[in-house]
Amino acid sequence: MALLEVKDLTVEFKFGDDVLRAVNRVSFAIERAQAMVLVGESGSGKSITALSLVRLLPDAARIVSGQIQFEGHDLLRLPLGQMSEIRGARIGYVFQEPQSALNPVMSIGDQIGEVLTRHQGLRGRQRVERVAELLGEVGIAEPARRCREFPHQYSGGMKQRAMLAIALAGEPDLLIADEPTTALDVTLQAQILTLIKAEQVRRGMAVLFITHDLAVAYQVADHLAVMKEGEIVEFGASRSVFSNPQHRYTQSLLAASPRLDNPAHSSQPASSAFEPLLTVQHLTVEFPIRGGLFRRVVRRFYAVDDVSLTVAEGETLAIVGESGSGKTTMGRAIVQLTDGMRGVIRLQGVDLATLDGETLRRRRRDFQIVFQDPYASMNPRMTVNEIVAEGIISQKLCREPSDLTQRVVQLLEQVGLDSHYRERYPHELSGGQRQRVCIARALAVKPKLLVCDEPTSALDVSVQAQILALLSDLQVQHGYAYLFITHNLAVVAQIAHRVAIMHRGRLVESGLVSEVLRNPRHEYTQQLLAAVPRLP
Repeated sequence: MALLEVKDLTVEFKFGDDVLRAVNRVSFAIERAQAMVLVGESGSGKSITALSLVRLLPDAARIVSGQIQFEGHDLLRLPLGQMSEIRGARIGYVFQEPQSALNPVMSIGDQIGEVLTRHQGLRGRQRVERVAELLGEVGIAEPARRCREFPHQYSGGMKQRAMLAIALAGEPDLLIADEPTTALDVTLQAQILTLIKAEQVRRGMAVLFITHDLAVAYQVADHLAVMKEGEIVEFGASRSVFSNPQHRYTQSLLAASPRLDNPAHSSQPASSAFEPLLTVQHLTVEFPIRGGLFRRVVRRFYAVDDVSLTVAEGETLAIVGESGSGKTTMGRAIVQLTDGMRGVIRLQGVDLATLDGETLRRRRRDFQIVFQDPYASMNPRMTVNEIVAEGIISQKLCREPSDLTQRVVQLLEQVGLDSHYRERYPHELSGGQRQRVCIARALAVKPKLLVCDEPTSALDVSVQAQILALLSDLQVQHGYAYLFITHNLAVVAQIAHRVAIMHRGRLVESGLVSEVLRNPRHEYTQQLLAAVPRLP
């Protein structure tokens, strides 16, 4: 008998008179000590399916029909008291965003201890010792000390490890992990995946792993279920599905997944032989660290440390590094959005660091930035038309209202959006549509350089492929230069001509993408490449 068997599960959301079927007659089974991966894009129903298993659905959702058999018991028929005993003890859950899942006013040790007391009956010294053991098991150094710390004192990877320790504290038979590595750097992602797999083998535990990344799914899955629009469209043994996908949607996901082994560019564009468009020399960005009673400067933190680089017209230079490497700070410094910097930043021979006031404002039309989070970078009270037109008006590029409207429509069409999107607000758009609007806004002033700061990291694989293709097409048509900031080396292979690797504020390696990916020289670059999940 399977540990978990789901039969014809259907879940609906009700919004007033409207009904949305989020999960439609889903069936699958998970055997003991096996890992099943549920893969699909945002809105496919993956997370709602997982939340249904532990009956933690939002108020607007309800389970219309189906059965959830766990060791022969239908979880949908259990009283709430019995269900709460199964959650945490028999079924552990690792949520996608640890920052919002962890209690900010409780120490990590108390949050793990809470599970131990409720489901294992441990108290006092036994509880303290077991908390330290669990933190040690998930790779937290100095667990006896770190268990007294709070979530804000943990890094992103450490928070996810703490979430895993909480989920494992009840000795569950089934672990549900909902996108546990989406927000992590590639090396941290590799560590968490290895850790989950090791705990599965050591404990003989079943795992339901949810992701939109097929390369991650391939590393984890014994069986794979592909979801689309609330339905499972393909199911089977992992290697069988990856080697011979049957459904067109699975085939399209595999086709859209970027690969390291096939760089799009094997050389620099012809324009690179001429004077560089952007030249950065000895750029340093430092931040004062204050302490003591009078908040004096006790030391200085160098976020960017003596970085030099060039970007040619029509070229894409990718800046790669993990969180805290200084890549975003460097990008913001280049477009004059940060203080505390030294060095030379020349765009077409003009040192941007020497400009200020109205002169800098006029010059900004030549360089623009696309931020990582499109929703946070747009004014929610402005329409798409107003957002895209803002730069055009500021730089006085259109004199007549009719010309302005025509220019906005042209820009939206250029990034693949119809003119009727002009009157929509940011909350009425999907993630991919928002990022397209942000690209249109950046292109509105006809820049020569575009700094793209992780523009695809929060997007599904097919939407990511669309945005990368859009940027490549625009570059070919208009000769834009891109400084593309990312931690995803597979994306670098798809879009960049050259790549520069950043580590702790410094550039440690640079060169043609094809050369760096095939023959990395620096130890840190080798570690990054070794950690990247790969498709067969």
